[in-house]
Amino acid sequence: MSIQNWTFLIVGITFLLYIIIAVRSRAKNTSDFYVAHGQVSPLANGLATAADWMSAASFIGMAGLISFLGKDGAVYLMGWTGGYVLLALLLAPYLRKFGKFTVPDFIGDRYYSQTARLIAVVCAIFISFTYVSGQMRGVGIVFSRFLNVSIEMGVLIGMGIVFFYAVLGGMKGITYTQVAQYCILIFAFLVPAIFISIMLTGNVIPQLGFGSKVADGTYLLDKLDKLSVELGFNQYTSGNKSMVDVFFITAALMVGTAGLPHVIVRFFTVPNVRDARKSAGYALLFIAILYTTAPAVAAFARINMIETISNQEYESAPSWFKNWEQTGLIKFDDKNKDGKMQYLNSDANEVTVDRDIIVLANPEIAQLPNWVVGLVAAGGLAAALSTAAGLLLVISTAVAHDLFKKTLRPDLSEKQELRAARIAAACAVLVAGYFGINPPDYVAQVVAFAFGLAAASFFPAILLGIFSKRVNKEGAISGMVVGLLFTSIYIVYFKFWYPESNTPDNWFFGISPEGIGTLGMLINFVVTLVVTRFTPEPEQRIKDLVESIRTP
Repeated sequence: MSIQNWTFLIVGITFLLYIIIAVRSRAKNTSDFYVAHGQVSPLANGLATAADWMSAASFIGMAGLISFLGKDGAVYLMGWTGGYVLLALLLAPYLRKFGKFTVPDFIGDRYYSQTARLIAVVCAIFISFTYVSGQMRGVGIVFSRFLNVSIEMGVLIGMGIVFFYAVLGGMKGITYTQVAQYCILIFAFLVPAIFISIMLTGNVIPQLGFGSKVADGTYLLDKLDKLSVELGFNQYTSGNKSMVDVFFITAALMVGTAGLPHVIVRFFTVPNVRDARKSAGYALLFIAILYTTAPAVAAFARINMIETISNQEYESAPSWFKNWEQTGLIKFDDKNKDGKMQYLNSDANEVTVDRDIIVLANPEIAQLPNWVVGLVAAGGLAAALSTAAGLLLVISTAVAHDLFKKTLRPDLSEKQELRAARIAAACAVLVAGYFGINPPDYVAQVVAFAFGLAAASFFPAILLGIFSKRVNKEGAISGMVVGLLFTSIYIVYFKFWYPESNTPDNWFFGISPEGIGTLGMLINFVVTLVVTRFTPEPEQRIKDLVESIRTP
């Protein structure tokens, strides 16, 4: 069968599976809709958390960035991996013991303030929409290539699928759908990696193939360094970023993880704190499988891409190039009119490649069987849709539960609250679709901005809320507002207002927009502690609440 037919078949089967699960697991009340009634097993929750965590940024974007940035791309690998460890060990058990549905719920009760709750709602929505735009972009890319539709139409199809199982099933439907999505995405990521590792190095384990020799007797990374230098790029294994920026990006991704509301809420879906710890351990294991494979996938794809297009005749270009050229995500401009594709790091470069296609194009570049290509398409969709659904649920919960039920309409019945949550989810799908069609950057970098915003707004409030009895509402509110404003203005300035000035020479202390969330977090901490120092202490009941959270 052709690639398109295989893709229709595999994607169709997986979508049918998601819909069946959503129908069978549909939410019947608000507890089902928000936290799956708190009755998910640790193993299932670990699988669902891993799927929620491994978004299009992990499946599609991260290996693409590493493939093009080399060593510099490893900041995403380190930041997201370390961040999950930080969340699992430092915050998740305490938040689970607190027992509320959402992060704004925790902020509102811990800081005894509706204002704090509203600011947390704004932060959650702002972060989630930034994050979800990257997921919808990933969906659009997959559909545009494998179903021969435009990226815009691909996003609309993805919106329809997410709308169905997120709005109908709520957290209960999303959780069990994500269990299936993890199994699909990890299988889809590993199969081509194993195939290509055997082809290039003879090693069946990609992680070992990454450090093995290729057919000509040289080590794979040495060969990649040589090819990169010959084309005018930096050595693949040498970094180009300053250590300051590397530190700030890694830290922003790590602490941003600990403030991401769609990941935190997963720990409320298990029966107790002990199960929350178990599910965190399972999730870490499942996440590690993909994250340790990604650098190998990036290197394999980079070598194969360079060798199949560099200095090749355009008329006899490989089929994968012509296929992806139709999407507009890879382009050839014959500047010297010699009919050959010059792929160089200079003004003479004639080939433009969108980084987000690398993982999806990898099986075609390596000439793997058509069914593998279709499988990877299904995996990319599973990764993007699983995270998109989790984010959309956070948005709907923040609006229905924290804004309407807890603030504007305390008299709302459970049935009315569930209806409001579904309407909010439907509206969120529409907004997410718009951002998917008009994204500000590559998938992984869009997601990095969301992590920076989470680091600068939520992390200090959550951390201090758990481990400090003295921090009060005035301090937390001031810190969240200042941290979020500083970080968002910095990102918007360099990415939207004056993108031409987005260079290391113009960055504040050499910190890129991807890493500025760390500085925003530090500012948040300082403002929170200073304002707390000069304002009244919390009531004794709040201090007792903090003590109860920390008691085993």
